[in-house]
Amino acid sequence: MGKKTLAPARYLAGGFAAMIGGGTLLLSLPFATVEGNIPLVDALFTATSAVCVTGLVVVDTGTDFTLAGQLIIIFLILAGALGFMTMATLIFVLLGRRITLKERLVIKEALNTDSIQGVVLLILAIVKMSVIVILVGSTLLSLRFIPLFGWEKGMLFSFFHAVSAFGNAGFDLFGDFQSLTGFTGDYLVSGTILLLFIIGGLGYPVILDLLQRHKNQTRVSLHTRLVLMFSAALLVLGTLVIFIVEYANPGTLGGLGFGNKIFAAFFTAATSRTAGFNVIPTDALTTPILLFLLLLMFIGASSASTGGGVKTTTFMLLLATVKTLVKGSDEVVLYERHVPNPLILKALSVLFVSFSIIFIMIFTISIVEHKPFLSLVFEVVSAFGTVGLSTGITPDLGNPGKLLIIITMFVGRIGPLTLLFALAKRFNPGGVKYPEERILIG
Repeated sequence: MGKKTLAPARYLAGGFAAMIGGGTLLLSLPFATVEGNIPLVDALFTATSAVCVTGLVVVDTGTDFTLAGQLIIIFLILAGALGFMTMATLIFVLLGRRITLKERLVIKEALNTDSIQGVVLLILAIVKMSVIVILVGSTLLSLRFIPLFGWEKGMLFSFFHAVSAFGNAGFDLFGDFQSLTGFTGDYLVSGTILLLFIIGGLGYPVILDLLQRHKNQTRVSLHTRLVLMFSAALLVLGTLVIFIVEYANPGTLGGLGFGNKIFAAFFTAATSRTAGFNVIPTDALTTPILLFLLLLMFIGASSASTGGGVKTTTFMLLLATVKTLVKGSDEVVLYERHVPNPLILKALSVLFVSFSIIFIMIFTISIVEHKPFLSLVFEVVSAFGTVGLSTGITPDLGNPGKLLIIITMFVGRIGPLTLLFALAKRFNPGGVKYPEERILIG
């Protein structure tokens, strides 16, 4: 039973590892970089960051990689954003190959759905939606980038940043690790990228549910309602906190006009939930905001999305559980719907395991890297949440530090999926019942 439970999770982990391995090999070849060579650990770091749609970089994407290297990176981002099984299923469908039951079970876990019924059609719908969103985003960005950089470079920039934004990857081609700081007041560029990574962070089930419900004029699912409500609450709260605290900071919002202050605060609140782009320098943010961003990065995006973190629904379910306990009730209810206890157990497990991984990584990296503690904490949480924001220490990490961040990115990308699936399969309501005995809590 144990082997059957873990097989799909291992299949997914192996698939992501294989994509990372292939990307590492390609990026280490002479044609991928301007100087014709790159340290193997840097190639591995870049490939992992791309496949895990993180955006942390030790080598500048815009200046150190050739066109071929940049195309490899964007393919890795696209593959990582869609997911290993989505890419494999698409290839199988194009080749006319039948999708087996085992593969459908793996797809079910990868998409975090309740049934294997219709998973192939769901995959095709996800691919179709992704292509449409990326093409629309590329078209909007091309209106600015083609006049700025010319036809060929402008088209490359448009497509690259549309894919990177929708995939919540945070990679950019502007050089010197500057991200979008040169486009703070350019609402066409920054606004388009903002919209793309918000859509990507909502999750495929939410977007498809909204489209389907709008077409049939029916109510959206509980999951969709929770995602939209909590995401909006985090964006509003984040914008207000960043706007107020950073208002007079000359390194961030201080030198901007009032409208640009609001936009930059909103962008920062949104990007910290796994997008990785920034319109103001992250290293210039005040300590309170860096601490606040740690929370947003830890929560992350939504389930079955291109983003990371423990997920919005997980965090909201835990808040609802605390509220239920305070009220003296024993039933968690959200929007007049009872939440099954196994889901609460899974949410608690995700939270505990995530905290444990982050603590271990922070403890270990603080031993091998002698850098400001808050910067190291920010780096680890950013890697685990597949965010990609950094206070600027990433290129200066030693090989041990880079390897730790690589592991953190990989675990952050696949951990919640495999954990949730394993726990759900092991729950057996018809199993042996043991005598009940209470212990002291709190």
